[in-house]
Amino acid sequence: MPQAMGEERPMAETMLQEVMTAPGEIEFHEVPVPEIGPDQVLVKIMNIGVCGSDIHVYHGEHPFTSYPVTQGHEVSGEIVEVGSAVEDLTVGQKVTIEPQVTCGECHPCTHGKYNLCENLKVMGFQTTGTASRYFAVDASKVTPLPESMSFEHGAMIEPLAVAVHAVKQVGEVAGLDICVIGAGPIGNLVAQVAKGLGARKVLITDVSDLRLSIARECGIDEAVNTRDKDFGEALVETFGPDKADVIYDCAGNNVTMGQAIANARKGSVIVLVAVFAGMATVDLAVLNDHELDLKTSMMYRHPDYVDAIRLVEEGKVHLAPLVSKHFPFERYLDAYRYIDENRESTMKVIIDVQE
Repeated sequence: MPQAMGEERPMAETMLQEVMTAPGEIEFHEVPVPEIGPDQVLVKIMNIGVCGSDIHVYHGEHPFTSYPVTQGHEVSGEIVEVGSAVEDLTVGQKVTIEPQVTCGECHPCTHGKYNLCENLKVMGFQTTGTASRYFAVDASKVTPLPESMSFEHGAMIEPLAVAVHAVKQVGEVAGLDICVIGAGPIGNLVAQVAKGLGARKVLITDVSDLRLSIARECGIDEAVNTRDKDFGEALVETFGPDKADVIYDCAGNNVTMGQAIANARKGSVIVLVAVFAGMATVDLAVLNDHELDLKTSMMYRHPDYVDAIRLVEEGKVHLAPLVSKHFPFERYLDAYRYIDENRESTMKVIIDVQE
């Protein structure tokens, strides 16, 4: 067994692993602590974040996940063992894990866009996730975290990388006027990233006063409830008659995309960030007539992780206001039930894996 010089494997030979056996059903299995290959590291998992896609799996509504499945893709941990061929990682390092499993051979993979791999699998959905006490992973998928960063915040780097990748879909945003539709966790982070990357002014809209108040707490310039104010009026009041340079749809439904298309400045850009809810029915005639540029965003690549960590370290993105509640590992199912029962007031739920 390859291991770090002077380090011993964890004392326990077995560990607890979460398994969703069917929609709404979670079991915990005692399994062997995995052994690592020469190019791998063993990570002691500390925190796991629960995201909207996990909830889809919980409800049996994720189209690309079958059961049983071990979940967990928003994660932080500490390296406890290093493979013999790994040179740039050490025991004791705080890390996060990039959960994409790619083929490395298809056109996207060989042209720098492995997030679009034709054979993409994601840990926790199509392959085993990190929801266990320890997790063996290829060193290439491990990103070190600053020692000063908490494990809680480390588990939120993955969704932050989603936001970074989405914002960068339009190139530089410095000096631009940005609107974000949807103030959930991803929308909040998209707005913060845009601001952190130098946007002139950022407006975020939602129908939840609580989520909008959290956005204000995170430093977003304007937060408007579109139950109370027309979306188009909010654009003009915030930015003037030229409206926004870019609109990011982080809600992903016919209403929000309809708002974006109907009110975008002619010749401007709309970026669909959210996974769209069902088949779209939107006004493509207006999209065409106004020569709107409709872009999309899919996950992230390694530089997005690097930028996400940097933005947190520079104090340009605030993660603490997004954390709603913690649950111990053995109460994984309770975390899902809590989210279901508190959808309007919940942002990010964190699982504490270690006892």
